[in-house]
Amino acid sequence: MHSIKANLIGVITCTLILLELMVGFGTLFLVNIPRAFFPTKSFKKYISRISNKIGDLTVYGLKMILLLMHGNSIQVFDENRFDRNTWYMAMSNHQSWADIFVLLVAAHKRIPLLKFFMKKELRWIPFIYLANKTLNMPFVNRHSKKEIEMNPGLRFKDYQNTLEACKRFMRSPSTIFSYAEGTRNDPIKHKSQNSPYKNLLIPRVGGMATALSAMPEIATLVDYSVVYKSEKRDAWSFLKGEMRDVKILVKEHEIPRHLKNKDYSEDESYRDNFKIWIEEIWIKKDQDMDNLKF
Repeated sequence: MHSIKANLIGVITCTLILLELMVGFGTLFLVNIPRAFFPTKSFKKYISRISNKIGDLTVYGLKMILLLMHGNSIQVFDENRFDRNTWYMAMSNHQSWADIFVLLVAAHKRIPLLKFFMKKELRWIPFIYLANKTLNMPFVNRHSKKEIEMNPGLRFKDYQNTLEACKRFMRSPSTIFSYAEGTRNDPIKHKSQNSPYKNLLIPRVGGMATALSAMPEIATLVDYSVVYKSEKRDAWSFLKGEMRDVKILVKEHEIPRHLKNKDYSEDESYRDNFKIWIEEIWIKKDQDMDNLKF
């Protein structure tokens, strides 16, 4: 009986989320049609502000769905004072497909709408493609360390792609978001990396450092530490509510002055200094996640 109830909750939750996304992105699509006929900078900024508001409403709908289907089980520890009229950079650990929904809920009405850098390989997914076109969540090429070692010119190409993508973020206050681990953490990946952190993979900071190169106006990094009670991490477990119990600690870090207005593609000392700064945050974050555990 419990299994039947859980699966029913999963079906209803999935249906409601899909309907919410269809309505939200459908509205965004209609609102953004005029951009094709009036491609002026001022009009794009105006449409961007409206799109962000629709995005916030869509996230609010998702928040209500999770509250209805899973209960009030997401605990957010956030004592920071943010300004929704400015730009932020944000990062989080990454464990599950569910992280996106959990983080959107945690950030809702606290900081400007989260904008995710997305791999170009994902553009075939309808909702992701629409997010790219209507919410200025850009696609970027990402090359591995090994590929860059074989062809150093790829670093410059990735850098230019990110610079171009970041121009779209400046149309309206936004939060540039990155999963600093670069991939979802699981025991196999953790072991293969021989990670020095108990709860985290080794951070990959190239994307964030490059974005900061392009947007030196950003003064604050917002760090989300996400801990689930359940050991399950698959999408169906999330939809069924088996991952409903979550704790999220939110911390803000002022970005040091010496890390601003640098060229990530050319300045090796900047790359090293940015890596050292994130690793210092990572050490404390690892301890925080231990303290957050159920």
